[in-house]
Order: sequence, then structure tokens, then C-alpha cells
Amino acid sequence: MADFYHVCFTVPDIERAMGELTAATGAQWGAPRTETMGDWEFRIVFSRGDAPFIELIEGPPGSPWDCGGRARFDHLGYWAADLEREGGRLEAAGAPLDFSGCPYGRPFAYHRLDSIGARIEVVDAARRPAFASSWGLDCEGTAVLGE
Repeated sequence: MADFYHVCFTVPDIERAMGELTAATGAQWGAPRTETMGDWEFRIVFSRGDAPFIELIEGPPGSPWDCGGRARFDHLGYWAADLEREGGRLEAAGAPLDFSGCPYGRPFAYHRLDSIGARIEVVDAARRPAFASSWGLDCEGTAVLGE
């Protein structure tokens, strides 16, 4: 599998997680954002610097990022040249679809890997320039699955 571009943790308190990671590792952050997808309002932030990035998501109960009040590792994120094809490959490899953002107009999908208790996120690589621009990041050095 290609190099991933981010690792994500779901957290109950995004500022606390940012502060502790900065103190422990020196991580620097963009400004947290509040976003909406469907009925869920959630907060999200990415670390600054080079890939792989650290993503933190503070999600409400019942959302795909519900952490039950306890921070947890959630997923590894990869760019995918063809989201549908990569999803099929993951399902064939024993990683069933857990959640798709596609019905909400978001080109990503989570596939569950029960052996590690986490997910793989595949994101349409066509979104890479917008992602990089939006967060002020350099994503050029990351590989794309399926290329």
C-alpha cells in the first residue's frame, strides 16, 4: 500500500488534544474548524508541516467520529486515484465499508479493519489540491493509491 498522508484521532476535546500533542511532540496546528455533514456538526484540525499529517476530529454522539468521551485512534488516510475501485479492493481484502461520505457530497469512505480496531480512509485524489490549499499544507510528496 502507498504511503499514507494522515493519521486521525477522534477526541472529546480538540484543544486539549492539540495542546498535549504540541507539548509532547512539538506538533503545530492550523485553526480548528467547525463543519457540518448531514445532521452532524463536528470540529476538525490538521497538523502543519510535512505529511503524514495528524488529524483530530471532535464529533457528536452517533456520528462517524463519536469517540464515546474517550480519545481513540480512528483511521489512516490515503489518497485514491479511483475511490470506487479502491473501495472494492479494500472490501475484497477483508476491510468492509464502514461509512461513506459520498452521499453527503464528500468523496471519502472509511473501511473497517477489525484486527487493529480502526479504519482505513480513502479520499478521492482529485481533492488533494483543494485540501492542501484549504489547510495551507504541502501534499505533493504523498503517494496516491491506484496510480
